[in-house]
Amino acid sequence: MRIILVRHGRPAISTDRRTSHREFRDYIDAYEAAGLDPDSVPPEELQDLVKELTAVFTSDRPRSQDSARALAPNAELIADPLFVEAPLASPRIPLLRMKVPKWAVMARILWHAGYHPEIENYRRAKHRAVEASDILMARAREDGVTALVAHGYFNAIIGRELRRRGFHKTGSHRVQFWNAVIYELA
Repeated sequence: MRIILVRHGRPAISTDRRTSHREFRDYIDAYEAAGLDPDSVPPEELQDLVKELTAVFTSDRPRSQDSARALAPNAELIADPLFVEAPLASPRIPLLRMKVPKWAVMARILWHAGYHPEIENYRRAKHRAVEASDILMARAREDGVTALVAHGYFNAIIGRELRRRGFHKTGSHRVQFWNAVIYELA
């Protein structure tokens, strides 16, 4: 069995701006609604890896679905909100302005530390990753191989669950668009 976890391509929204915590909260919403940047194309080796697939799983976010279409244009897309990214909340830190990636790192650290106002917590995200792993494994049992085009951090949480279940991984989860990690069970 082989499961390929792919992070979506670059979204059609800039990550370069400096924001306040309020602006970062708005940015999170805009990022969730953003589709794929038209200039972001999947690497050829990644396309070769999934070219035989008849179906690809995605989250219900536009950037994931657009990325899956670009990566595997002939495959059926199976979109499911179960595969959405583990959420972030903007920490209320007045007077501080930072670039979006720094806010995201701080928000993720605080999320792990228990800051999750009105959003899913880490325990719930781990439970969702167990459900996601079940779905991906069921499809991989049927077809031998399956792929998920979704989100970097949630893919990593799924990957930890797959490793717990005896899968071996090739590659590593990185903060890079089109990043792919392969999990195999002999």
